[in-house]
Amino acid sequence: MNKEEFLEMYLGLYINHHLVLEDMKAGSHKYTVIDVRNAPKEMKGDKIKDALEIPAKELSERLQELSKDKIYVVYDWTGGTILAKQALLILFKNGYEAYELAGALEGWRGMRLPLEKV
Repeated sequence: MNKEEFLEMYLGLYINHHLVLEDMKAGSHKYTVIDVRNAPKEMKGDKIKDALEIPAKELSERLQELSKDKIYVVYDWTGGTILAKQALLILFKNGYEAYELAGALEGWRGMRLPLEKV
């Protein structure tokens, strides 16, 4: 695999927040967002509007709560952390279609996109 192919594959793991936001606004529910942060609720404070809360450390045991007919978008605090990547790997290994949210929660907040209290 050359560098271009590797980069295309790597970027294909992410979904742009604009696509998720458009889906939210349209109410089409094409994407189901999952907050995979392992922190207690009082530390989280808020989350992306309507996101499911499934900590990465519990995801393997809670897969039965998810449908393989949906497309999942996982996020963590920042793009530099690994929880969302670990969650993405679990979903892929179990046959789910999923992406990591580009920019993570930090980017979503920075753009002042819809949040709600945890």
